[in-house]
Amino acid sequence: MADKKQQLVLSIIDFLNVSIEDGTVKQDDREGLEVAIQCIGEAFGVDPSDETQRERLSIKPAKLQTIFDVFLKTRDKVGSTSSPQASTSSGISSKTPSTEDKTKAERFKQTGNAHMTSKRHDQAIDSYAQAIALDATNPVYYSNRAAAYASKGDHASAVLDAEKAIEVDPTFVKAYSRLGHAQYTLGDYKSAAAAFKKGVELDPTNANLKAGLQSAKDRIPADEDEDEGPPPLVREDEIPAATAGAGAGAGGMAGMADMLRNMGGMPGMGGGAGGMPDIASLMNNPAMMQMAQQMMANGGLANLMSNPSVANMMERMQSGGGMPSMEEIMGDPTLRNLANQFGPGAGR
Repeated sequence: MADKKQQLVLSIIDFLNVSIEDGTVKQDDREGLEVAIQCIGEAFGVDPSDETQRERLSIKPAKLQTIFDVFLKTRDKVGSTSSPQASTSSGISSKTPSTEDKTKAERFKQTGNAHMTSKRHDQAIDSYAQAIALDATNPVYYSNRAAAYASKGDHASAVLDAEKAIEVDPTFVKAYSRLGHAQYTLGDYKSAAAAFKKGVELDPTNANLKAGLQSAKDRIPADEDEDEGPPPLVREDEIPAATAGAGAGAGGMAGMADMLRNMGGMPGMGGGAGGMPDIASLMNNPAMMQMAQQMMANGGLANLMSNPSVANMMERMQSGGGMPSMEEIMGDPTLRNLANQFGPGAGR
């Protein structure tokens, strides 16, 4: 319980320090706020300069502001459901869709999928919203819109749409994957673990959910640990999804090779586009294969492929969301360690 309070205090201190640095706080008020930050830290035993303590208490990649945004959106959503105008404001209709409505909704979904492939995420979101307005009984439309929100970095909205998909159809497994990935990215590891666990209960053969569950549980503080979930592979949705996490065990080498070769056929992933190497050539390079085999031997490959952040990036790329930025890669501890390990000269 102390850790929870200290996590909150560290998040508040970080928020206040950022507010000082980015000019949100007036120059005249800075000194007083700096004193207040010091007093708050001392009162709760939090030292933001202590890297060991920071590693233990950090909620990254989430920030206090993003968590607060989730709260506001959830509150607005709950408040709007009691309003007669709820169907207009949210794009959700309670009417039973006709055959014609369902046909039109499918067309909007296909348009949204095309926008996703072209990385036009806002247009994709609009198309899925029109599909939902015509047929609010199909969980795929909410799930696809959640993927579009996640691709543009709005994980708070992705959480809400994934939850709506589950509300429409509690057995729709893909929605639990979307929900878990969004919550994990926001730093809500306990909720992410609960979402992944429910998905695994519905589909015990889903390796993506199983890997996500383990990664989320690994990030939950010891005093909040969840019970071990049942074992669980990747099930495709209407939007093509990545198979990150599948085969990360004994046959992981072949699975990774197949995945990367498939990525080689994606726009911008071929020979040298934007300075990127040809993925297929990399997988045929003995030195690269040797490094990958070494990663398998020491468990590094399994850890990498079980990271929900990696799965989320791969899913986003294959859904048309584009390559992750270097800032995004270096923001994840697992990917940052991998980049450092295989940085300049590592594969010489």
